[in-house]
Amino acid sequence: MKKNIFGQTIFLKRLIIGFVGLITHRTFRSKRFLIRGSKNLVNLPETNVLFISNHQTYFYDVIAMLHVFNSSVKGRIDSVKRPKYLINPKTNLYYIASTETMKKSFITKLLTYAGAVLVQRSWRDSGESVSRNIRSEDPDKIKVALQDGWVITFPRGTTDNSKPIRKGTAHIIKTNNPLLVPINLKGFNNVFQRNGLRVINFKKDFSIEIKKPFRINMTQNSIEEITIELEKIIN
Repeated sequence: MKKNIFGQTIFLKRLIIGFVGLITHRTFRSKRFLIRGSKNLVNLPETNVLFISNHQTYFYDVIAMLHVFNSSVKGRIDSVKRPKYLINPKTNLYYIASTETMKKSFITKLLTYAGAVLVQRSWRDSGESVSRNIRSEDPDKIKVALQDGWVITFPRGTTDNSKPIRKGTAHIIKTNNPLLVPINLKGFNNVFQRNGLRVINFKKDFSIEIKKPFRINMTQNSIEEITIELEKIIN
């Protein structure tokens, strides 16, 4: 069977994305879920696209994007009502996640196979603050993912909005000069369990907005300068 750049079986990856999509589709077809700007996903390059988003829940942020991205590339703008897009989902779509988060259960391992690029956080481990160097293989994995397709990243690296933007995303931009697509999530933390897969409130509104893509050549900028620009974009 054909495999992707990380050695994953593409057929199995499609099945997992389809399965996760089907069991969550009822929630995202709700009138309370508002989608804006998904037309900006149409005609994007097939590779070297980096989505930069705020972060509200560990899992549902990405699950929502799997729905919206796949529906949009199949021609359904600002809508996920018809789940036919799950029959043959996009498989060169990746998201950056911490190894610690994604090793916790069978479900998180399934979500990992759906497209996670696992990295080791340099500032936190098992709920404790740490300070360690970035693993040398992590930037290489992200570069490979960008060379193959689209990558989603959460520059804060946490659902706590009081925390600063981490420099890891600035390194990704400086090294790869990707096309940038900002994403803004609202209300996910009111609807979904922050660190689990439970829906906690069906009556609250929540939304995703995909903003216009842009490219700024930041290869000559310092990491600190790029991080400041990311803070402006996320806010």
